[in-house]
Amino acid sequence: MRPDLRIEGVDVLVRGGTPIPVRQFDGRQLPFADGEFDVSMAVDVFHHAADPEVLMAEMKRVSRGNLVIKDHFAHKALSRLVLRAMDWVGNAPHGVRLPYNYWTEAEWRAVWARGGVRPAAIIRRLHLYPFPVSLICDSNLHFLATLEPMR
Repeated sequence: MRPDLRIEGVDVLVRGGTPIPVRQFDGRQLPFADGEFDVSMAVDVFHHAADPEVLMAEMKRVSRGNLVIKDHFAHKALSRLVLRAMDWVGNAPHGVRLPYNYWTEAEWRAVWARGGVRPAAIIRRLHLYPFPVSLICDSNLHFLATLEPMR
């Protein structure tokens, strides 16, 4: 619908049938040139990464502008258990690495600051699940953030 846009994906586990081109990725260095994209985006990636801060730096390197991240906030011990269960159900059957790296909002903000980005916007309620599953699986566990480079 938008031939003027180029969307490319990377993954450590490339599977067939993807709606966009997906390249193999080592989990650390993005296979793109500096500033190759207007925006870089990671959806439910950071809690799987071996070194999330390296990945953040790579996203910033390949982007001329903002970063978009959808991931999770861990608030309390119970939220970590719910996130682990959701992660295991959705990913273990596919062989996805499960280090269960869930951060509090304060930890995310510290990583963003060290990475030289700051939130331009954060959405904390994404309404991803229908009722009654939403009572357990939404409850402020997910966020979507647009990050801008600090000047």
